[in-house]
Amino acid sequence: MKPKILTTLRGYSGPDLAADMLAGMTVAMVALPLSLAIAIASGAPPATGLVTAIVGGFLVSALGGSRVQIGGPTGAFIVVVYGIMAAHGLDGLVLATAMAGLILLGAGLLRAGSLVSYVPEPVINGFTIGIAAIIAISQLADLMGLTLTHASADLFEKIPALWQARHTFSFAALATGLLTMLAITLLRRAFPRFPGLIIAVGGASAAVALAGLPVDTIAARFGELPATLPVPHLPEITYARLVELLPSALVIAFLAGVESLLSATVADRMTGHHHRPNAEVLAQGAANVGSALFGGLPVTGAIARTATNIRAGGRTPVAGLAHAAMILGVMWLAAPLAGYLAMPALAALLILTAWNMSEPHKWRGYLSGPRRDTALLLVTMVLTVAVDLTVAIATGTAIGLALRLRAGKTEPEDFTPRDK
Repeated sequence: MKPKILTTLRGYSGPDLAADMLAGMTVAMVALPLSLAIAIASGAPPATGLVTAIVGGFLVSALGGSRVQIGGPTGAFIVVVYGIMAAHGLDGLVLATAMAGLILLGAGLLRAGSLVSYVPEPVINGFTIGIAAIIAISQLADLMGLTLTHASADLFEKIPALWQARHTFSFAALATGLLTMLAITLLRRAFPRFPGLIIAVGGASAAVALAGLPVDTIAARFGELPATLPVPHLPEITYARLVELLPSALVIAFLAGVESLLSATVADRMTGHHHRPNAEVLAQGAANVGSALFGGLPVTGAIARTATNIRAGGRTPVAGLAHAAMILGVMWLAAPLAGYLAMPALAALLILTAWNMSEPHKWRGYLSGPRRDTALLLVTMVLTVAVDLTVAIATGTAIGLALRLRAGKTEPEDFTPRDK
């Protein structure tokens, strides 16, 4: 359970440091707009996304079991966080995140890091596609500049609300969002190693400001971002509150554990190295407790940012530490500039993120695979969208394990790498 950084720093050289610093800067430029967009889509203040990337990202890299894992807020948590925020407020979310961190610390100490491999892959694919659909639909209002009379986490309430607000449609907002999507797509294809996200979102936002377009921005909706980290604190803790938030904490812990270990597995296959699963779970636990102390969001390994780190030349956890430090530097020096980021541009970024999460290039393979896997995926996806993520995961996992036992298979899944 020893952190990977203790191993990788043996014989650490100047070229290693240069490569890690460059990779850290690249990942920071990708993580910055994503962290803001994820926080806003989750119903939390934008600054909580930066806090999560800084504190959570630092602890995941300092204590984790992977050479190149990047931690922070991810799109998979948007639905969960939005629901907890709606039911329990920001204080409830912070306490649930801290509880999830303690659960993960206990799981790591019990060496439960390998158990995630027993979760059926169709279940993970199903709830990931379901979450992606919810995220994309939740961003349509900002993409089109719609003013909703009321916000709801329920998909079946949100769609009629979008239709009722159609008279507030803004062509300027939609044009900003579509141009951002186009710029992100073109930059990714032309310069895959370049942090095109910040260029596309920043360029679109600059165009909005210079042209004086009637497009909503972060500062206009939420006020200026803080330039420093908040003072560590936890909300009031009572026995009744802990019992009330335990189901939410279990969901956060499960998702954080699954996504971080899948991300570490993807990183292993990209680099040829091997992560330490129990150290990774312990790091995720510490990161979630740390994020909660600063009022941040749930933390997990971010697959797309981890892959970006690898492609940018990251060699050791120092790259992740550098990524967190650089986001903190931007927060100190350029917080007012971040307030100019246009909401349609951030919505466009999240819609593309949701599209990538769903991995459309694999849909045909899902449908042509074994019928029971396809059925399990569809059941989990429908339950995620129509009912609840907790119900979807519990039901899908129970059905999947029952089917595997019936077929006489007791070995863990060999997961297909996911690059979200």
